[in-house]
Amino acid sequence: MSDELGKRLSAARKWDVEDAARKAGTTLVENAAAGGLVDVAYAWVDSPLGRLLAARTTKGLARISYVGENEDLILTDLADRISPRVLEAPARLDDLRRELDEYFHGRRQGFDVPIDWGLTSGFGRRVLKATARIPFGRISSYKQIAAAAGSPRGSRAAGNALGANPIPIVVPCHRVLATGGKIGGYTGGLEKKEWLLTLEGYLEPAGE
Repeated sequence: MSDELGKRLSAARKWDVEDAARKAGTTLVENAAAGGLVDVAYAWVDSPLGRLLAARTTKGLARISYVGENEDLILTDLADRISPRVLEAPARLDDLRRELDEYFHGRRQGFDVPIDWGLTSGFGRRVLKATARIPFGRISSYKQIAAAAGSPRGSRAAGNALGANPIPIVVPCHRVLATGGKIGGYTGGLEKKEWLLTLEGYLEPAGE
């Protein structure tokens, strides 16, 4: 056997092994999902704001995290607060990936993916549900959101709830500004908040 033929056969065998492993991995995810063994499916989603880690349960989308956050801590938090049966399953997030892509390219103004509010509770959940109703391209204030959530004097608590928003972008906490129209804070950083507000037409693009 020539050296060249040996190299080709070796490469072919390596490809067969890697292909089988890929197929086995897919089968593992599919079998786990079919058997009800996956309570939390997660996947990485590319975006103009960097990679996002998204997770959903059988009820709906439960988490979107910017890449700057620690992946292991996020997955541990999901396991502790929802279920230890957490598995990377990109196909389960295909609908979110499609909707985010449409949003980032100006073809979508609202999200249709169902939401699982399980990581929120009480006043914080009411704040985020009120925030989810702010229309594309519009803004609200912390005071207005606090009032909509049932506590007109709860601006500070509303700000804390928005800062802990587990589903940014889809639950648009970037549309809530401080009194007087100041940008305020944002868990992903002010640059990301300004980028989203520019995308939605509230802010003018830099340099214009």
